[in-house]
Amino acid sequence: MEVTVSGRHTTVSEKLRNQAVEKIGRLDRYLDGMDRAEVHFWEEKNPRIEDKEICEVTLEGHGHHIRTKVSAPDGFTAIDLAVDKLERQLRKLKTKLKNQRQNRERPDLPPDLVTDLLVALEEEAVEPVYRIVKNKKFEIREMEAGAAALQMDLLNHDFYIFTNEETSKTAVVYRREDGDIGLIDISRK
Repeated sequence: MEVTVSGRHTTVSEKLRNQAVEKIGRLDRYLDGMDRAEVHFWEEKNPRIEDKEICEVTLEGHGHHIRTKVSAPDGFTAIDLAVDKLERQLRKLKTKLKNQRQNRERPDLPPDLVTDLLVALEEEAVEPVYRIVKNKKFEIREMEAGAAALQMDLLNHDFYIFTNEETSKTAVVYRREDGDIGLIDISRK
């Protein structure tokens, strides 16, 4: 795997560069075909943010792009956190690809029927059909937005749906790219 390390408005020490190349280079054992990795380090300038060192890693290969962004007190901790997140993402992608290969079945249709179906599809405007592959049901609880954000963190999700105690409306808390939490109150017409 070709690993490039760079710093935005900061210098990356040789020791940090070597550790990043070594640790990111080992990730190709999880999924074959990941050709390139780009590692970017930069420092957050906001004095209110404790974890100032940010590490962003993008893996590319065979049409797949995996990206993660973490913040930590120093670059070495940031690269360790990024590697942990990337390992989870690569395992998830590998499982998904394995399941797709196992579930790929072609229907046995006679060639003349396939031709008739293609002609029929071309003649009429067909709206796209979305295949729902997973369905979950859960109970929406009434709570404060702060408690919902805590629940979201405990579940390690990027969003959480709940009923807002203050407004009695369905709401969503979500993690923004800058690390802060957003809140959406949903109103019905």
